[in-house]
Amino acid sequence: MFDLDGVLVDSEPVWEEVRRAFVAEHGGTWQPDTQSRLMGMSTGEWAAYLHELGVRLSPDEIARGVVDRMAARYRDEVPLMPGAVETVRRLAAGRTLGLASSSPRRLIDVVLDAAGLTDCFAATVSTEEVERGKPAPDGYLEAARRMSVDPGGCVAVEDSSNGLRSAYAAGMRVIAVPHPRYPPAPDALALAWRVLPDLAALTPDLIP
Repeated sequence: MFDLDGVLVDSEPVWEEVRRAFVAEHGGTWQPDTQSRLMGMSTGEWAAYLHELGVRLSPDEIARGVVDRMAARYRDEVPLMPGAVETVRRLAAGRTLGLASSSPRRLIDVVLDAAGLTDCFAATVSTEEVERGKPAPDGYLEAARRMSVDPGGCVAVEDSSNGLRSAYAAGMRVIAVPHPRYPPAPDALALAWRVLPDLAALTPDLIP
């Protein structure tokens, strides 16, 4: 089971740049802990949070505006993590793969299509489609349900604190591949079954 942002796509810097600019343009104030708090939130959750920072738009307007800008950036170029395509295809050859992402469905589909990876996943879930975003386990549990598999038999690949907590809460074994710019908190990293330096180290023999 894969996360998308920060694992397959180096999108966190893009999200931060786009949301920082949006907040500044619409009267809000970006806080020192804003980026770390946003990571893993569903669309509705982060839009409401940016509204609380003083953005003078409704959460629905915030979500539409930010996602439109992200989609435009992705149409120019999808910033794939090194080895992302090769790793997914390598594992898909012998494993059934799912994806549970905090990205909106629209962006998940754009990224997987651009990378040529859509057919590698048996199920993909956006946390827009479940009640709660990460660190709640809802997205991972829904992906397992759609794949008709026991969450306890799944391995999740995550990078962020909230993502690690989410997959662990779902009862999955978690492989952490920390992002160099946004490392997870020590207590979240401690939940990982394995910690790898990059995707190249994620080989089929590591996964039962």
